[in-house]
Amino acid sequence: MPRFIELFKPIIRFFPDIKKPERKISFNEKLLWTTLALVLFLVMSEIPLLGVGQGGADDPLGAMRVIFASSRGTLMELGIGPIVTAGLILQILKGSQMINVDMSNPEDRSLFTGASKILAVGMTLFEAIAFIIGGAYGQLTVPNALGIFLQLLAAGIILMLLDEMLQKGWGIGSGISLFIAAGVAQMIWWDLIAPVGPLEDGYYLGSIIAFVQSIQIGEPLTGFVRSGGLPDMVGLIMTGVVILVVVYVSGIKVNIPVSYARYRGFRGKFPIKFLYVSNIPVIFAAALFGNIYFISQMMWQRYNPTNSNFWFNIIGQFSTGEGGAEPIGGLIYFLSPPRGLIALMEHPVKALIYAAIFIIVCVFFAVTWVEVGGMDAKSVSKQLIDSGMQIEGFRRSSVPIQQLLKRYIPTVTILGGATVGAIAVFADFLGAFGSGTGILLTIGILEQYYQLLVRERVSEMFPAVRSFLGE
Repeated sequence: MPRFIELFKPIIRFFPDIKKPERKISFNEKLLWTTLALVLFLVMSEIPLLGVGQGGADDPLGAMRVIFASSRGTLMELGIGPIVTAGLILQILKGSQMINVDMSNPEDRSLFTGASKILAVGMTLFEAIAFIIGGAYGQLTVPNALGIFLQLLAAGIILMLLDEMLQKGWGIGSGISLFIAAGVAQMIWWDLIAPVGPLEDGYYLGSIIAFVQSIQIGEPLTGFVRSGGLPDMVGLIMTGVVILVVVYVSGIKVNIPVSYARYRGFRGKFPIKFLYVSNIPVIFAAALFGNIYFISQMMWQRYNPTNSNFWFNIIGQFSTGEGGAEPIGGLIYFLSPPRGLIALMEHPVKALIYAAIFIIVCVFFAVTWVEVGGMDAKSVSKQLIDSGMQIEGFRRSSVPIQQLLKRYIPTVTILGGATVGAIAVFADFLGAFGSGTGILLTIGILEQYYQLLVRERVSEMFPAVRSFLGE
């Protein structure tokens, strides 16, 4: 009986593929291809879907935009959502041993990559159909619906190929990470100086411009703290605070001294970071909340129930004013955070319930990911033994190493998951630009890119170290 991963083999050859470069790509050439991919992504984020326009105030996926680098009503409506979802599904199946894949085998690795592409295209098809049928674009004629579907499919395939191009050595890093960071940076810049307006409070959208306007008319407080979740100086200050906190917390770690059994006297350190699972819990939690929000809103708009409907009283109720559907009751009301200082003061109970639920969910996903992703004490101890390392003062066996790691890994998993959840929550409460989740992701991505750029530059200047770096 063929393995599950082998079922994709007959289909893979029909999908476009980016070949690995047959020559050594220079550092400057990699920068060029990376820049071209980023520019193409930003251009696609500004091209409206033909037959739809830029969209209205009602955004059913507003909570997920920052994670999936998507832009309302444009070719990047779905963003990297299908690619990320497909990758996470396969990684979870692989980590839980539900599918048998040997990543050290080139054939299995190629099959796994091909399966990821097929599943990504399948998720693009599914999400595009869900948007159209769910009424995200209102009532559409059949030709318009077909046109939107084909546009979203083509944009999804182009984005998948751009990510594959960078990961296969033509560029630097991952396209997914690059697009997320670019989207968050664009959002922060827009909240700072957007010359759009005047809005309902009489000021422009950009926080700095609005604050200058408020000083000019002698009412600086009105521009310092704004209602309606609009960008203000409190959000700007909170953005800076969150960046400093995340940078500081990311540097906290426990260093366990290790030595190499084959090379006596060669010692090193095995770091266990406080943020052991990085931003994974926040990504999963925000995606879960966003999906619940989207499905609830879609059902409410499609079936238009009355307030007496029992199930909608529990799941969620939405207002239908000119500003778009807003949650006003049910579970979904407590899964959407009050954004901005004024909204926080007006809805303290809602804020507390949302914070508690979000942090608990983050801890749950952190613990789950450690078990599924092979980051638990048992798996890490086996990896250390297999790589020829041992912890000083312990015999070279997985059992004592596993017992030592159990002192740290479960604790940092829970505390780290709760910490990133709390940072994301309170950043959203105080209106941080780019959202708390976006800032967490961007800082982690920038750190990875810094390490990659240093590695590429060192490899370029000192070719002798390439073999040491695994190239």
